[in-house]
Amino acid sequence: MNADPGDAYDALIEFLYRAPIGLLQTTLSGEITMINPMSAQLLMPFVPDGNLLNLFDALEAAAPQLRRLAADAECGLVCEGLCVEQRASGERSHQLPRFLSIRMLKLAGGTLFASVGDITSAVRHETQRLDLERGVSRTDVLTGLPNRAVAMERIARAIARPAGDGAHRFAVMLVDCDRFDRVNVTLGAHVGDELLRLVGERLNAALRRGDGDDSDAHGAPVAARLASDQFVLVLQGMGEVDEARGIAQRVVDALARPFSIGEALVHITASVGVVLREPAGGNAEEVLLEASIAMHEAKRAGGARYGIFQPGMKQRASQRGALETDLRRAIAEDQLFVVYQPIVSLADVGCAGVEALVRWQHPQRGVVPPVEFIGIAEETGLIGALGDFVLREACRQLAAWRRDLGPLAPRGVSVNLSRAQLLAGPFIAQVRAALAASGLPARLLQLEITESLAAQGDEVIASLHQLKALGVTLALDDFGTGYSSLSSLHQMPVDVVKIDRSFVCQIESSGHHRVLVEATMMVAKSLRMGTVAEGIETTGQRDVLRSLGCDKGQGYLFAKPMGAAAATEWLLREVALVS
Repeated sequence: MNADPGDAYDALIEFLYRAPIGLLQTTLSGEITMINPMSAQLLMPFVPDGNLLNLFDALEAAAPQLRRLAADAECGLVCEGLCVEQRASGERSHQLPRFLSIRMLKLAGGTLFASVGDITSAVRHETQRLDLERGVSRTDVLTGLPNRAVAMERIARAIARPAGDGAHRFAVMLVDCDRFDRVNVTLGAHVGDELLRLVGERLNAALRRGDGDDSDAHGAPVAARLASDQFVLVLQGMGEVDEARGIAQRVVDALARPFSIGEALVHITASVGVVLREPAGGNAEEVLLEASIAMHEAKRAGGARYGIFQPGMKQRASQRGALETDLRRAIAEDQLFVVYQPIVSLADVGCAGVEALVRWQHPQRGVVPPVEFIGIAEETGLIGALGDFVLREACRQLAAWRRDLGPLAPRGVSVNLSRAQLLAGPFIAQVRAALAASGLPARLLQLEITESLAAQGDEVIASLHQLKALGVTLALDDFGTGYSSLSSLHQMPVDVVKIDRSFVCQIESSGHHRVLVEATMMVAKSLRMGTVAEGIETTGQRDVLRSLGCDKGQGYLFAKPMGAAAATEWLLREVALVS
C-alpha cells in the first residue's frame, strides 16, 4: 500500500516545527519565509523590538557581516558555524552573553536556508579552558601559521613605524584561493583541509628570500591564515613596486602548481591583492580592505593573477556596491525586462527565431546596458534569479506569439546561459518549469553557452547532456573567441554554432577571416550542426555568408533588439512580406 504524499508532507512540516534545532528559510535580502519555533525562540533575544521579519536586520548589531557573506557567496555554503554573540544591556547588563552558531546555505534562485543552534555552554567552557592555558593561542590549528590576530598586529606595527625612505615601505598581500569550495564539494572536506595546509607551506616557502633581513622577528615577513581559504602576507622593507610584483607573481605561480594529496592531483589557482605603502597613518582594517579590493579586481580579471591597489579602485568598489544594491532592488521590484533580436534565415530572410536579451530600466539612470550588471550578478549570486526571469519570460513570450500570430511567430527563442547557472543544481528543474508554465515545446527553446564555458571540463559537459535530454537545442555562442578549435567541435554536445561578430565584420575585406568562417561552416555541416552568423551589418556581409552556406544570421542589418511590442510589429511587417 502506497503512502499518501499528503501525509508525508504533513510529517515533514511537523518534523521541521518540532526539530530541536532552529531552521529557517529566507530570501536573498534576508526576508524570512519559513521559521520553526526553535529558531524564533533562539533569535528573539537578539531583536530588541521583537521584529523578526528579516534575519539580516535582526542580527545587524550582532553579526553585521552575515548580509555581506550571503551576498558574496556563490551557490553552496555561505558560512558554517558563524558565532553570533548577544550581550545584555540596560537593566540586564549584568547577565552573561549568549552565543548562537549559524550555518547557512545559498540555493539557486537566491533562496537561503539556515540552521541555528545555542552554543552558549560550549563557548563558556572553551573560554574557561583557554583562560587556564594562560593566554589565547596565536596559531592557526589547521595550517600551523600565525592567525588573524598576529597578522593584524604586524600590519598595525608596520603602519606605526616612522616614515622614511623607500626601505620603510611595507606590503600587504591578501591571497584568496579561486573556487576552493569546489574542492570541498567534489573531493571532501578532508582533502580541502590538507590542501589549505599545503597552501600555507608554499606561502612560507615563497617568502624565504636571500635579500631580506630577518634578524628582527617583528620585521620578518609573515604568512598568516585569515579565515577559510584566505591568507595574508605582511612584508617589511619593500623597495620599488617591482619587488612587490615579483613576490606576488611568485605566490601566484607557487599555488598554480598541482598539489599531490593522497592519490589525487588537486589543481587550484589564487588571486592576490597587493597594497604597497609607507607608514602614513590609518589602521590595519583599512589596509586589509584595500588589499581585498585589489584581490577582487584580480578575480574579476579572471583570477590566477595579482592586482596592485590603486586609489581609484576604492571608488569603483563603492560604485559596484551601490550597483549591486540597486540590482537586488531591480529584481525584487520588476525593473528588468526582456528585448528580442530576430534571427533570420539567410536563404529567404524569414524569421528563424529570436534571441532574448535582458535589460534594466533603472528609475534614475534609465536603461542600464547588460555589460554593466551581468558581471556583478554573476559575482554576487544574483545571476540565478536574473537568468530564471529571462528564461521564463522568453518562453512565455514565444508561446504568446505562437498563439496570437500563428505561422508569423518566430520558430524558436534563444536564451544565454552563464557558468553559474549551468552548474547550479536546480537549473535543470528551472528549465523544465519554464517550459511547463508556458506550454512551449522543448525543441523551440535554444540555450546558448560560450565557447570557453563549453571547454571547461566534464562537469559542464554532463550538465549540457542533461539539458539535451530535456529536448532543448544547444548553441555554441561567440565561436572563434574561446579555447576550443574546429578539431574539438565534435566533442561538444551542441546543435548550432554561432560565428562571432569579430569574424563577420571582416569577412568582406579579409581573406583570412573568410577562410576561417568557411572552414567553420564545413566542419559544422559535417557534424550536422546549424550555423548562425552574429553582427551582420551590411548586405555585403550577408551575401558572402549566404554564398558560404551559412544557415542563419542576426545583426543590425535585419533588426536591433526590440521590446515585445515592437518585435510583434516587426514580425507582422517583415515576416508577412517574406511570406
